[in-house]
Order: sequence, then structure tokens, then C-alpha cells
Amino acid sequence: MPHTLRQQFLQHVGQTSPSPMLVEVARAEGVFFYAPDGKRYYDLIAGVTVNNIGHANPDVIAAIQRQVADYMHVMVYGELIERPQVEYATKIASLLPSGLDSVYFLNSGSEAVEGALKLAKRYTGRTELISMRDTYHGSTHGSLSVMGSEEYKTAFRPLLPDTRTIRFNCFDDLALITRRTAAVITEPVQSEAGVRTPAPGYLEALRARCTEVGALLIFDEIQTGLGRTGALFAMQKYGVTPDIVTLAKAFGGGMPLGGFVSSKEIMDTLTFNPVLGHITTFGGHPVCCAAGLAALNYLLEHRLTERAEPMGALYESLLRDHPAVREIRHAGLLLAVDVGSSDRMFAAMRGLTECGILSDWFLFCDTAFRISPPLIITEEQVRESAAMIRKVLDTL
Repeated sequence: MPHTLRQQFLQHVGQTSPSPMLVEVARAEGVFFYAPDGKRYYDLIAGVTVNNIGHANPDVIAAIQRQVADYMHVMVYGELIERPQVEYATKIASLLPSGLDSVYFLNSGSEAVEGALKLAKRYTGRTELISMRDTYHGSTHGSLSVMGSEEYKTAFRPLLPDTRTIRFNCFDDLALITRRTAAVITEPVQSEAGVRTPAPGYLEALRARCTEVGALLIFDEIQTGLGRTGALFAMQKYGVTPDIVTLAKAFGGGMPLGGFVSSKEIMDTLTFNPVLGHITTFGGHPVCCAAGLAALNYLLEHRLTERAEPMGALYESLLRDHPAVREIRHAGLLLAVDVGSSDRMFAAMRGLTECGILSDWFLFCDTAFRISPPLIITEEQVRESAAMIRKVLDTL
């Protein structure tokens, strides 16, 4: 990155990290992006599971170009009939379990969580919100209130009152869900905790407890949705259906798009007492919906979901015997490679960037680095990138 551009980035682009990667992107294609000097990087983050079908997909580009030529923003959300919104909502509803048939489009995952929490409180008339420890649901005040980490919450208090955290996979904690509880929000697979999968029977027991006391169950599928775990939605992999699901990241096909989905009965409570119970100007932007629908159709047509688990298992088989690796946890093509300490993990991150691999760590697991490439990655590319990772691990 030219010195002046680096300075402008650090001076004028709001910073939240004391150590940004500072790699300039010139272009991206498939599973790679390239710096201005031509250096190639394996993208093993996929924009934190945004680019599930890879960079510069021609179907998505064409859909964006067509929609831009027709119209972009016309009116605030929900007033006019816009074909990209209607077609995408209809498609998503057809692929989700029965009862999840009404989609509210927004701009991001945080906004999707905000809307889902409001909907649960509005429908149940209750106030308590329960989330899981070591979970990330967004950084706005409402979503931050249900983040499962005091470290990230304390500096921004006061947050929403009447919130509680319980332990994921702890059956005893389910008794803390009561008739005061409006909703329980959880990821089916805990992503930022370092890829923690549900214990056998846990999600079923959580669903049963919510049903018993009349609380709504919200699944945050912002990272796990759209094929990442080896099912189109992780809820289908584990056979448990929530009352509300939040979507974002890959949902927009590389464009900013989020949404929450519920039954029409539940969603309709946002239409009265008060009317306009949730409002967004740019949510469900027609260009973003066109991109998301094109990406989803490409994912389905090329059966990319079916490739996630075997490619994830291949990564694990190629890395697990390295002496620097303490454990690998994976759900489809979402992997945490645990090297035992934060110092070793950050050293690995630096080495990966230097050798041409973009990886990342987990907010609530700083001993592991992430492997979550686009779902289009080939077996040859998995083997090549795994060999590069092993050389970095050799230096730890």
C-alpha cells in the first residue's frame, strides 16, 4: 500500500483495531484476492462467511448490473412492490422449514438481531431476553446487550435491561428460561467461540423448554446460513426449527443485506400497536436483493452446500497431525485450528499473511485461527493452502 494511502486509511477511516492487517486489495476473484503488486492471497475467511460463492461471480455481477439499470432505491421499505424483494423472500421461504415464511429485509446482521429481539418482545408481551455465553450477535446497543461477553459490553453500559446469559450445551441452565422470557437467542453452532457444535439433544431440549414456557426461540444463522455448515441452514442439519431466524453475511451475495424470518402470524404484530413497528429506509435494497437471489441460485444450482463437509473434513485430515495443532473443530467449511495459546495463534496469523493466506481469529477464542473459505474451493486448492499453513505451523 503506498505510504500516503496507508496514512489516509489510518487517519480518515475509523479504526477499532490497534493492529489492522494493512493489506491493500486491488481485485478479487474466486477464492483469491490480489494486492496492487500482484501478490496473490488465499481468502480463507470469505469476508467472515460473506463470499460463500467466491469473489466476482459472473451471475451475481450480471444481476447487479441488470437491477442497477432498472432502478435502485425508490421508497422506504415495505411500501412498494419491488420484484427483487418479492422473489427473494419467496425463494427463502420455500427453502426454510414450515412456519418460517415471512421475511423482513434489513441492511446487516446487527439490524436483523435488533428486529428479531423487538419482534419477540412485541409478540410475547414479555421483556426478558436470554442469550448464550461466548456469542456474538452484533455491535449495536440491542445486539450488544445479548452478546455473551462482559469484556465487550462493559464500556458501553447501560444496555438493555432484563437480559441474562446462560451456558451453551448446559442442560441444567435451561431451567433459567421461564414464563418471563420473551426469547432465547443462540447460534446453532457457536462461531466466535471457536466453532462449538451443539451437544447431542441440546438444541432439541432448548426448543422444548422454549415451547413449554411460551418463549420464542431465535436462531442466529448469520454465519452458519447459506451452506456454510454442510446444510443450507444449520437448523436443518440439526433438525430443530426456531420461531425466528436471523440472516446476513452470505445472504447478500457480497452486498450488504440482512433479514429476520418468522411466521406471518408473528411478523404481522409489527403492523399495529403501533403501526410501522419496525422501519428501515434502505433495508432490502433492490440491488442487494437481486445479488442475494443470484448468489443463492448459483449455490443451489452448483450444489455447493454438499461440498462444505467433505472439504472441511479434508482440511482437518491435512492439518490435525501437525505437532503445533492442539485441536481442530469444524462444522462444514467453518473450522477452528487451535494452537494452544494466543501468542502462538497471533504468530501464526502473521506468518499466514506473509505467505499469502488471509485468516482470522475468533472473538471469544484467541487460541485458534479460522478457516472458512468460499464454498467453491477445490480439493487442489484445499491441499495447496493446507500445505502453506503447515509451513507456517512449522515456525511456531
